[in-house]
Amino acid sequence: MKINATEIRPGNILEWDKGLWKVAKIQHTQPGKGGAYMQVEMKNLMDGRKSNERFRSAETVEKVRLDTRDFQFLFAEGDMLTFMDKLNYDQISMEKGLLGEACDFLQDGMDVAMELYDDKPISVQLPDQIEAIIAETEAVVKGQTASSSYKPATLENGVRIMVPPFINAGTKIVVDTYAREYLRRAD
Repeated sequence: MKINATEIRPGNILEWDKGLWKVAKIQHTQPGKGGAYMQVEMKNLMDGRKSNERFRSAETVEKVRLDTRDFQFLFAEGDMLTFMDKLNYDQISMEKGLLGEACDFLQDGMDVAMELYDDKPISVQLPDQIEAIIAETEAVVKGQTASSSYKPATLENGVRIMVPPFINAGTKIVVDTYAREYLRRAD
């Protein structure tokens, strides 16, 4: 589907320069001399390259629609992750690199949303929040009881985050998977 450059929004997937690109940031600029343009920061979904491009307002670009299907994470083997389609039980393997840092939060049996283009996996959306158990945490420094103070902690999956002083090892918490932040204690 063709769209004007002025309609580009963060999160859009564009087919440009013989590849698929996800828009990260946009800036509409109207210089005093010359025509208006969109400054677009994009990331290539196939190889991870980043690019800054300038599109004139009158230009059109191809916006891609991806199929989104529900998958379940099965297992990791080396640098490959295996997922199962929840509709037809087909299995798909993809490289860990496509998930980036979110890969650290994958748990066996976790339900994810996978975006596919021509039946090839492009990206995986994990749940926004997961429950995790604190493996270890540092002791609270005496006098450091202000509500805004946090201490480092390590989750069972090895991820380091900051938690409030009252959280101890063995506590089950809810973590934001993309911001890598403590949200609250789990029920």
